[in-house]
Amino acid sequence: MSELNIGIILGSTRPGRRGDQVANWVLEQASKRDDAHFDLLDLADFNLPHLDEAMPPSMGQYANDHTKVWSETISGYDGFVLVTPEYNRSPSGALKNALDFLYKEWNNKAVGFVSYGAQASGLRAVEHLRQIVGELQMADVRAAVGVSLINDFEGFTTIKPMPHHEPTLTAMLDQLVSWSGALKTVRTNALVAA
Repeated sequence: MSELNIGIILGSTRPGRRGDQVANWVLEQASKRDDAHFDLLDLADFNLPHLDEAMPPSMGQYANDHTKVWSETISGYDGFVLVTPEYNRSPSGALKNALDFLYKEWNNKAVGFVSYGAQASGLRAVEHLRQIVGELQMADVRAAVGVSLINDFEGFTTIKPMPHHEPTLTAMLDQLVSWSGALKTVRTNALVAA
């Protein structure tokens, strides 16, 4: 099997966000592995407006250049880690919007979650995301990491994850790589059969 490509999607575009530190910590830990290649995809770099395509994403008929760039980017990955804040017991609007822009590009790919927040470490956002990615025909892995803005940041500003997060992150990445490999075979077999 060829090398797996995993995108770590930073799901906050808010000025002053803490998500960049969380996503970079995930990338740093993931980059120690030799079973997949990991890239950081910052939603702020894609400048996606509020969903502005006339055709439903399931049609794959994109009119706007920003959608075409996003589609091409996402198509190149076998799986994803969604790094999400929790805003009002849910993921950010920017992340939901980015997911909504596409459909087939997400299908039959694995996804894991790293959340962060002041209350419940962002895990309520993950619960919402599990429903969303299911509708996009993605396979979400069980293990998830929840980073606390209170306990895992010094003075609410600098990330310093507690030691128990690393084995949980490793377990999530193990599951993600395994499922990404299995689903890559599913996608390859579907192309051969077509």
